[in-house]
This record gives sequence, C-alpha cells and structure tokens, in this order.
Amino acid sequence: MRYTPAISQAPIQEMLDPRRVLRWVWLGRIVLSCAILVAAVFVWSKAAPSDTLIATLAFAGAILATIGSVLYGEVERRALGLRFYAIQCAIDLALVTAVVHITGGWSSQFAALYILVIASAALMLPFRGGLAVTGGACVLYAADVLLVRPGTPFVGIGVQIAVFVVVAIGSGYVSSRLRQAGMGREALAAQLVKVQLEAADILRTIRSGIMTVDAQGRLLYSNPAASELLGLDLRSLVGRPILSTLLGVSPQLATLLEQSTRDGVRTTRAEGVIHRDGDEIEIGVTTTVANGTRQDGGVTATAIFQDISDSKRIQALNVRAERLQAVAELSALLAHEIRNPLASIRSATEQLARRRPQTHDPTSDNDDENVLHDLVVREADRLSRLLADFLDFARARVTRVSRVDLGTIVNTAAMIAASHPDRHAGVQVQVSVAPDLPTVQGDEDLLHRAVFNLVLNAVQAVGPDGHVFIEVDRFRPSGEHGAASAMITGELLTVSVTDDGPGIPPALKDRLFEPFVTGKAGGTGLGLPVVHRAVEAHRGVVLVDSLARGTRFTMLLPIAGADQSSRRGETPVSSTIPFEPHPAGADDTMLSRLSGVTP
Repeated sequence: MRYTPAISQAPIQEMLDPRRVLRWVWLGRIVLSCAILVAAVFVWSKAAPSDTLIATLAFAGAILATIGSVLYGEVERRALGLRFYAIQCAIDLALVTAVVHITGGWSSQFAALYILVIASAALMLPFRGGLAVTGGACVLYAADVLLVRPGTPFVGIGVQIAVFVVVAIGSGYVSSRLRQAGMGREALAAQLVKVQLEAADILRTIRSGIMTVDAQGRLLYSNPAASELLGLDLRSLVGRPILSTLLGVSPQLATLLEQSTRDGVRTTRAEGVIHRDGDEIEIGVTTTVANGTRQDGGVTATAIFQDISDSKRIQALNVRAERLQAVAELSALLAHEIRNPLASIRSATEQLARRRPQTHDPTSDNDDENVLHDLVVREADRLSRLLADFLDFARARVTRVSRVDLGTIVNTAAMIAASHPDRHAGVQVQVSVAPDLPTVQGDEDLLHRAVFNLVLNAVQAVGPDGHVFIEVDRFRPSGEHGAASAMITGELLTVSVTDDGPGIPPALKDRLFEPFVTGKAGGTGLGLPVVHRAVEAHRGVVLVDSLARGTRFTMLLPIAGADQSSRRGETPVSSTIPFEPHPAGADDTMLSRLSGVTP
C-alpha cells in the first residue's frame, strides 16, 4: 500500500517552504543592493550627497545583513523562527524604502518592490504577520513621500497604499489556503502510512498464508504464515520465479496461481494439499486478481490459503457422530425385535430337554440330542451377549448426573483390566493422575465403561512384556489436538491411553469408530463405538493417534461448571500394575459385573 497523489505536491511544498523562499529573498536583496551601488557610481557626479550616502549605507547594510543571515541559517543550520523571518522582512522594507527614496519617492518606478516584499512575507509569515509587514510598508512609503517630499498628491499615495493592502490580503489568503491544502495532504499521507503499517502488522500476524505473484510467476509478496505453511524461505525468493518451486510443494496452489495470472480467474474455497516433511497438510485456497496495479500495467494474483486439517477433522467427527446415532437407533430396534424370540427359543429348548426321557444306553440318540441341545443353548447365549452389546451401544447416554473423579475411575478400570483373562504375561499398566484436578460432571457408570473399554483394548493389543500408560491431566492445546478447542468451550480434562502394540492396521484407521469394525478375532466391533457415544454424551470428543510404536487414544471431557471442586493436597497417583498369570479359578463373573462386559 503506497500513497500516490493525483497531482504532484513538489511545487506546492517548495512554494510553502520558508527556507526556500528566504534563499530567493537573499538573492534578490543582493541583486538590488548591487544595482543601487552601480547606479550610484554612474550618477556620482550628478547625485545629491545625501542620496549617495543613502545608497552607500543601503548597499553596505543589505550585504552585511544578508551575510549574517546566511551564516546563521545555512552555515550553522540554526532553527529559523518567525522572529527571524520578520527581521528579514524588516531589512527588505528598509532597503526598498531607500531605493524608492533615492529614485524619486512618489514618482519612483521601484515602489512596486514593496509588493514583492509583501508577497514574500505572506509566504514566510502567518496571515497576521503578512498584514503587519504590509502596514510597515504603508507607513514607510507614506512617511517618505509626505514628510521628506511635501506637496505630493494624496490620491496617488492612497492608490499605491490600497494596492499594497489588496496584494497583502490576496497573497495572505492564497498562502493560507495553500498551507491548509498542504497540511490536509500531509495528514492524509500520515493516515495512509498509519493504515499501511497496521495492514502490514495484520499481514505479518495473520494465520493465513498470503502470496502475490505477477504474470511472469515472480513472487512479489509473502507473509510469514505462508513461509511457515509451505516450509519455504519465501522472503529470500521475492522477485524470483516461484511457481516451479511451488509446484513440488503444493501443486494445486501453484496451478491456481498460474490460472489466475493467465486467465484472470478468481477462485473461491478451493482445496489443496501441501507436502511438507513427509506429511500432507490439507489447505483451503482463495485467489484474487488485480489488473493494472503495477506501474507496468501487469496483472497480479494473490492467493490466501490456510491449514484446514483441523476443520476436516471436526467435520469427520461430526459425520461419525451422526452415523453412530443412526446405527444406534437401528441396533436398539433390532435388539428388541430379536431378543424376545431368542429368549423363547432358548426356553423351548430347555423345556424339550427336561421332557426327554433319560437313558444310559450309549447306542441311543440321547447323546446327539444333548450335543444339539448344548449347541443351541450356547449359541443362544452368545447371541444374547451380542444383543446386550447392541443395547449397550444404543443406550450409551447419560442417565445419572453427578460429579465424577476421573482419577478414581481410571485407577479402578486399570485394576480390572489388569485382571482380565485376555491379557498377556508380563504386560505392565502404569497410571498417572495429575494432582489437584477438578471433577467432571456426568454419569460415572458410563464413563467407567468408556475408560475400561479403552484400557482393555490396549491391554489386548500389546504382546507379552508390553506396556500400557494411562494419564489423566488438564488439556493443553497444541498443534496435535488443536481442533478440540474449536469443538469444546471451557477447560478440559484428558484421559490418554497409550500402548506400544503393533498399531492400527491402515485399512481400519479411517473406520475405527464405525460399528462392527474390528481387528480382533471374535470381536463384535462395538467397543470403540460405545466409547465414542459415551464421551459424546458428556459433550467431549475421542481422538486417536498412530505413534511410531503403538497407538494413543485420548478422551477430552469438559470440567464441571459450578464450583469446579478438586482434590486439594493430593499427591500424583502413579502406579504400575504388572500382568501376572491369571490365577486358576478366578471369579470372572465378579470381574464381569465390575467392568460391565462379559469376558
């Protein structure tokens, strides 16, 4: 942004510069003084002694005054005030009065020199100062004509003085208007400079990347955010062709800029990808075209782009929530429709078994019937458990609201998962709870089920001698989970479950929270969907990250709003629970009741 006036201000500024006017005054004074001296030399024998004396004194005084003024203002570079300019005008009035006196007084043709002094005073002094100089000119002229040369007609003197006054008023008015115009332009220029600085600050601090290129693809401007997003030092590339370099980093962005400069096409809300450090960053791009803004009349194109990875992640979470809600409604309907007939089938099978005569003949068909009976009962029980999982998934909603201590829930869930029969030998679970954590408001049973499912999945995923780390802490926004702050307002608590297992198969990564999607043999694929619905019911989110070794699931839950009570003075809870071999005859039924699932 640059302020360019329609009319050049240089002539106006030069005209209003008092120092520049003063230099011309000095030059004119020296020329007039020398002219008086030369004239006195030529008419020396004919001139009156008094006129010769006045001419000599005027020449000497003007030269000395000019030399002193030049030394003071130009050589020593002193600050020149209104008093200094007023003194210069007084010197000029005295010199012009001397010239008019020795050249005839009222009939002198040099009386017009008063007009030049009055005009220069209007440029160097304020309006009142110009009127004061005009008054001095009128007094000196009238005194010389009336007192020194009596008998002069008053009409001529009055006309001459009237001319002085008219010139003073006119030149003073024009000078004041020029000053006002100059000050207005200076104020406008200062305001535009201020706007330019503010715009520059905004462009430097804005999170969106901004790039401007010309028709030849040369980089004209880029802000720091553009360099950060692209991973390029764009500042060093200003003035150089950039599209070829940009093509290897973000082909879509380079294509849109080239298309805009070539065809003048503006693009709104396009999407692209930036390839940086082995990662792909999704960006949204908008381009605009400016015609004739350069001195050569060329076209420039500006691209505004920003990282939309968080927005895409939020959109995916919303789509996932809507899909899970639809599946939950269908699951509840199917479970209710299947459960009653299934219970009737199992009951009928039991009744038929009791009516069957008991015999000990090994050749009879009773053994086959027993096998078939056991098969029907076993499969009916399996379907019943599956339907129970369906109902758990469909009923994952908050029913009893209270203040819940996440640290207690996590420690309980870790203890139960440590005793699960599906664990491997030597696996360790470490729990870390930060001190002085506030409570969350929600359903304790539902949150327990969600945490237990995550911990159990981690325990089942790691191999022998594996590690599972569970951490409860306050949420600290970062680039990794920055999207969560856009979805939930207020303070958050995090429950992260990290394992060093083989990780999530790439084929399941995008469908991890969909129902019936599982990578475990014999799994129903409802554990993570239940976790998602349980956390969503508490106005939270679940995030998953694939690590270099293993996986991390993170639950984000809002802190209770009222008094945000917390455990004061509690030391951090950190425990390591080793997975020892499951003792024979352990009560799996009790563990099932505690965990809410059937082993």
